[in-house]
Amino acid sequence: MNDDGIRDLLLATRRIAVVGASDRPARPSNGVFRFLLDRGYDALPVNPALAGRPVHGIPALAALDDAAPLDMVDIFRRSAEAGAVVDDAIRLGARSVWLQLGVIDDAAAARARAAGLAVVMDRCPAIEWRRLGLPPRIMAGA
Repeated sequence: MNDDGIRDLLLATRRIAVVGASDRPARPSNGVFRFLLDRGYDALPVNPALAGRPVHGIPALAALDDAAPLDMVDIFRRSAEAGAVVDDAIRLGARSVWLQLGVIDDAAAARARAAGLAVVMDRCPAIEWRRLGLPPRIMAGA
């Protein structure tokens, strides 16, 4: 996806499920989850190992189904596990999937695009946000 597409996606998205969110501060998924909350997103942590436990004050959900309806699914899983999450995102009617840095599954990305979802792969929204010079927070109600 080009810069304009990423900018539009980040600014139009409101509700994000972060699959693989961690409650451990040293984990990248923890920092990105905090970043998304700080930008004004309705972000939900999805991690069955943490179900019910808070991640930055938000109770973790056991399954992606529990987070629907969704705009975006942000995937912090191994590449080999990402396809199943993408398939769930498609089934749940998400508008986009974001595969984090190092998470690459071309076949899953193709399935998502074929289903009409926007796809960003091998990138981080926090890095892209800063690189594109986006505002401190998404616009409320936009």
